[in-house]
Amino acid sequence: MDPSSAKHANLVAAWKHGDDGAGAELFRQSYAPVARFYRSKVGPSAPDLVQRCFLRCLEIRHRIREDASFRCFVFGVARNVLLEHYRGQRANARIDFTEQTVEDLSPTPTSELAHDEQSQLLLQALRRLPVDQQIVIELYYWEDLNAREIAEIYEVPEPTVRTRLRRAKLRLEEELCALVQAPQSGAQPSIGLEAWARRLRAELDRSPE
Repeated sequence: MDPSSAKHANLVAAWKHGDDGAGAELFRQSYAPVARFYRSKVGPSAPDLVQRCFLRCLEIRHRIREDASFRCFVFGVARNVLLEHYRGQRANARIDFTEQTVEDLSPTPTSELAHDEQSQLLLQALRRLPVDQQIVIELYYWEDLNAREIAEIYEVPEPTVRTRLRRAKLRLEEELCALVQAPQSGAQPSIGLEAWARRLRAELDRSPE
């Protein structure tokens, strides 16, 4: 185990055994990624969901394995809190997160989140993906999680995640092409998806809370 991983594992172990300082450090390290996770999906409601996510982590910290990745744990909780948020907004309505999109569930104007035109196009395209596809894409491109780690979050086999990633990338490329070719768009698809994703991540990180 490399030194940074060992330090991380020690923090998790100390937090599980009641060290609030260790928990505070884990949350500090996780704040920006979790805020970014919510900002692209619920806009101005993001700070409230971040707080709910961390409170839930605190409530169920006994469930995290000491050899597990805290990042996977916190993103798993973040996803559950997000889905609960959407269900709460549509009481008694069945929501299929493999079909319905963030654009359907949370129509936040992209101009409030991303100001660069190419970043806005990518955010629009992401929000046209089914919610679970958007999450998989963002975890892969923004958080540098691999298929094994994403599989841990979703509690599914790794090959299942690889299939979902391939489908999500294809769908994202289709949505981007449709947006770029729209008459009102002046953007050109001259930048690779990874670079485009990094640009959008930077835009979201600069967005006000």
